[in-house]
Amino acid sequence: MKHFRRLVVLLLVLVFLSFPLSAQAASSSKVVRSERAKDLSGRDFSGQSLIEQEFSNVNLALSNFSNADLRGAVFKDSVINQANWHGVDFTYGITHLVDFTGADFSDGIFVEAIMLRSTFDEVDIAGADFTDAVLDGPQVRKLCARASGVNSKTGVATSESLGCR
Repeated sequence: MKHFRRLVVLLLVLVFLSFPLSAQAASSSKVVRSERAKDLSGRDFSGQSLIEQEFSNVNLALSNFSNADLRGAVFKDSVINQANWHGVDFTYGITHLVDFTGADFSDGIFVEAIMLRSTFDEVDIAGADFTDAVLDGPQVRKLCARASGVNSKTGVATSESLGCR
C-alpha cells in the first residue's frame, strides 16, 4: 500500500510536468482602480460609480461623494473629514483607520459595511441606514447619541439600524 501511494504521486507529478496548465490572463473588467498616497481634498466624486474602488492613505477632506455608488469600496488610513457622503450607497464597503470628523452621512446606506477603527466625531447621520454594519462599540454609542430620521431609500430608522437603546 505504501509503494502504491508513492507510485500514484509520482504518476501525478509526471502528468502535470508533461502537460503544463495554460496561463490565463485576468479580465480587464475585474481590474479595480486604486488611489494611493494622494491629496484628493476637495474633489468632486458626486454621483459617480466607484464600485470596489480602493483608497489608501489618501487625503479626501472636504471631498464630495454625494449620491455616489460606493458599494464594496475600501478606504483605509485616510482623512475624509468634513466630506459630503449624503445619499451614498456604501453597502459592503470597508473603512479602516479613517477620520470622518464632521462628515455628512445623511440619508446614506451603510448596510453590512465594515467600519472599524474609524472616527465619527460630529458626523451628520440623519436618515442613514447602518443595518448589519460593523463598527467599534464606542463609535456606535457616539453615533446613537446623534441618530435621527429614516432612510428615504430603505425605510429603516437610523437608531434602529445602529441598534441604539
